[in-house]
Amino acid sequence: QVQLVESGGGLVQPGGSLRLSCVASGFTFSRYAMRWYRQAPGKERESVAFISKFGGRNYSDFVKGRFTISRDNAKNTVYLQMNSLKPEDTAVYYCYAELGYWGQGTQVTVSS
Repeated sequence: QVQLVESGGGLVQPGGSLRLSCVASGFTFSRYAMRWYRQAPGKERESVAFISKFGGRNYSDFVKGRFTISRDNAKNTVYLQMNSLKPEDTAVYYCYAELGYWGQGTQVTVSS
């Protein structure tokens, strides 16, 4: 069955960096676009970044210039490199495969 397993979240100080990973299984990873979403307490889930099966990328305005999405098809993994983190980036981060599956999420907390 399809599985998406995120990792790499944690507690980081403002201005710090984290790298999230999402390992996919159960489908042909290279054939599908992937997305990262996030959901902060009391807020709706929002799109953060997108990468097509060809490697084209798109970002929400609030992370442009700070976050980078990438993928390694040989490892069935999509990454989210997050730099210059801000307290408002605190959220549960989810990866999403555009065949309709979500990961379980990983918590990112930005706080001093």
